[in-house]
Amino acid sequence: MFTQSPLNGFQIPHEQLAEGGRALCRWRDTGWGKLVAHGKYHSNQYSDKLVEACVKMLHEWSPDPAPQWVTCIPSLNSPELVPDFAARLAKELNLIFIPCIEKTRANKQQKFMENSYQQVKNLDGTFNINLEHKDYLPCLLVDDMIDSGWTLTVASALLRKLGCAKVYPMALALVTQRIY
Repeated sequence: MFTQSPLNGFQIPHEQLAEGGRALCRWRDTGWGKLVAHGKYHSNQYSDKLVEACVKMLHEWSPDPAPQWVTCIPSLNSPELVPDFAARLAKELNLIFIPCIEKTRANKQQKFMENSYQQVKNLDGTFNINLEHKDYLPCLLVDDMIDSGWTLTVASALLRKLGCAKVYPMALALVTQRIY
């Protein structure tokens, strides 16, 4: 249950859910996955090749209505890594980049949480969203890794709760494989 964030309960209401999203690759897979790992742990910058690949993926995906701006999930450990990538992606898409999500406190990495309940509780009160009314058009929400999926889910719900019309989550790499 959320106690610190403006979200209610454990389940995200339908009107606060993100649209279907995309991940460019699986973590450390041959090709893009190795390039993502290199950017995260060696060069501390994601390659322009990854920007180009995400532009192509977004054009093939063709969400409707199309996102009108780009934001991203921030990190206290690598504060420039994802925002730099998201800003370059936005530029290539001819969209504005608005770094409206603020990480308000350090939390454990999602991959160390034992279950979905712990993953959600770990994110309670972690993000603050700073939006103006003009920013309520559909957006592309970028992150580098998807471990549990809850980080994108919670950030999307907060954006939607503030009035963002649609949120399209997109990540560079899917780290874990969920079984449904």
